[in-house]
Amino acid sequence: MIFKKLKTLLTSGILAGVMILAGFFLAPQVQSQLPIPFNNITQPSPSNQQGTNAVISDCVQLQGRCLFRIAAQKGELAERVEQIEQRLQDLAQTYANDEDAQLTITQEQVGNLRDIYASIGYKEYRLMTVTSEDAKLQQVDIPTRTEQIIEQLEQGLEQAQQEQQDSFLIRQGMIALVSLAILSLANLALSRWRWRLKRAKAQVDPSRFSGPQTVQTELDQRQKWHFREVKLLLVQIAQIILWIGGILFILGLFPQTRAAQSTVITALKIPFRISVVAIITYIAIRLGYALIARFTNAITSHYSLVHQESNRRLQLRVNTISAIAKSIIAVTFVIIGILVALSSVGLDIAPILAGAGIIGLAVSLASQNLIKDTLNGFFIILEDQYAVGDVINVGDLGGLVENMNLRITQLRDSEGRLITIPNSEIRAVANLSSQWSRADLPIPVAYQTDVDKALSLIGQIAQQMNQEPQWKANILEPPEVLGVDNFDDRGLIIRVWIKTKPLKQWDVSREFRRRLKVAFDKAGIPIPPPQQQVWFERSFATNVQGNGHG
Repeated sequence: MIFKKLKTLLTSGILAGVMILAGFFLAPQVQSQLPIPFNNITQPSPSNQQGTNAVISDCVQLQGRCLFRIAAQKGELAERVEQIEQRLQDLAQTYANDEDAQLTITQEQVGNLRDIYASIGYKEYRLMTVTSEDAKLQQVDIPTRTEQIIEQLEQGLEQAQQEQQDSFLIRQGMIALVSLAILSLANLALSRWRWRLKRAKAQVDPSRFSGPQTVQTELDQRQKWHFREVKLLLVQIAQIILWIGGILFILGLFPQTRAAQSTVITALKIPFRISVVAIITYIAIRLGYALIARFTNAITSHYSLVHQESNRRLQLRVNTISAIAKSIIAVTFVIIGILVALSSVGLDIAPILAGAGIIGLAVSLASQNLIKDTLNGFFIILEDQYAVGDVINVGDLGGLVENMNLRITQLRDSEGRLITIPNSEIRAVANLSSQWSRADLPIPVAYQTDVDKALSLIGQIAQQMNQEPQWKANILEPPEVLGVDNFDDRGLIIRVWIKTKPLKQWDVSREFRRRLKVAFDKAGIPIPPPQQQVWFERSFATNVQGNGHG
């Protein structure tokens, strides 16, 4: 119990750290004066203007720590920052080498501007000139901004001197060692957790189960596999970010390596943003797959209980609908992820969206028939109008469904011809084998036959056939002898209905006709051929004979 609590707390802390680090990389840059290593990483802030005359701002750093921000035109800012940082570095080096030195920072007015000077003993350094652009960053006047910069310089130089002391370096070294120990323990816990997740994921891997399974079992395994895949990915990401964040934190502890921390974070900023978007997109797709499996499992369980549908037929519908839903989710999230990634690196996605809309419109106009086929095919499968293995009639065409997808349906007719029908051409379909079938048997009997005797004999044959195990397995209900159904040119038509399993009506019909012929022959009941009787009146016959003699 204690181990589980510690594991939960450790996991929560790691995930919180991941979220904080991700937020730092993805959120807009905000400067603060807190002595946290990540707050010292800055990058130029663009203005709304364009071109080399645009005024932008950047941070002046000392030993990798941001002291204050300055502004200048885009083409001049980098050189100005470099000059100020070089002067500050020389000043800090001199100040750190002499513990008894007194630091004095003054200002001098030059026209409307202010120059800032720093002196240590007899050495004086001109650090910078405060301009109106610098003042506009804080929305103050030049004298106020000068006082703010002087205060920040004094604090920064004092801190830089303290960080050069042996006591400070020893303390930071101890913090680094403790951090490494915590990183190692956290990595060990995450490694054990990842190993357990791998074993749990392997236990529900669909490829491990080669034998026949119910649809509900397979969907449940898919759902568990997707959830465990997401958990495993999160743990792996947490390990990677744990080490990257820990190393960057340790680099930020020492003034000698703080610049390297700034360089690494600046270099990783755009790749990290793109990676975060890609990971979130992948997780969203996997969770979407798991939810599809979960909802499909629930719907399938209810449907199979109500309709008693065969596992093979239900499997076809589930696989088709799941594949379509997964494709829609994957394409949607990938497109959203690409747009978010482009936006996160500073690209304007409005022209991309406009171009994609035009291309989509052109493609949709050029592929109207394909879209119709696909939509009609989707609803055919969703509504279970027919499936592979059914016998259907579509207009004047009919046969066994050998293959079907979202675009076409292929039938094999009684002559062995393979007929391909676009799904958009299927308006009305007659399914001869959905759930159950019926053998419809019209039996001709001569008019001179005793009808009651014929009905009794037909009923006996039907009952005998229904009681035999070989045929009882294919006959779902007792056969029905409906009686005399019609008067035809062949005689009386006695109709018999036999409800059978799908596609078994023809086998049952053939066997029933065979037995009926044998029984009729024994009972002396003829099966009449098509016949026609012609009656002549006596006067008509006499006229015919008279005309013949004449």
